[in-house]
Amino acid sequence: MRCPSCGSLDDKVIESRTMANGESIRRRRECNSCGFRFTSYERIEEKPFMVVKRDGRREPFDSAKLSKGIERALEKRPVSTSMIDQIVTEIEDEAYTRGKMSREISTSDLGEIVLHRLNSVDKVAYIRFASVYKHFNNLDEFISEVQRVGGEK
Repeated sequence: MRCPSCGSLDDKVIESRTMANGESIRRRRECNSCGFRFTSYERIEEKPFMVVKRDGRREPFDSAKLSKGIERALEKRPVSTSMIDQIVTEIEDEAYTRGKMSREISTSDLGEIVLHRLNSVDKVAYIRFASVYKHFNNLDEFISEVQRVGGEK
């Protein structure tokens, strides 16, 4: 595996962990050249996991797109990069588990998984994501959602 820091192909596996009910393996690696530590994932790729859009179109699941949306919601919030990576991994695992039989998940189901996870991590990030995902029609809907989340303890 190529080191993202120095480009060397010489690394060692420090830890391996099975994830998503044995569907994937997470490996912590260390570059033997520069000592940089990084994570790699292995998955069996039979056919692409698809996301069904609201208009019925299907597109391949893009973990980078998911990660970007979560990072944007958590921007300037007191959440570490490693915690963000963990959140993304947990959401991916749940999405793959839910869509295991059909090899697809709807954007509404995926959005609900993200909202549920963000709600447990950071209420501000939840509201940021919800404001884009739920397409509030007016200020009253937005205020109602803020009050609903603010009332949860």
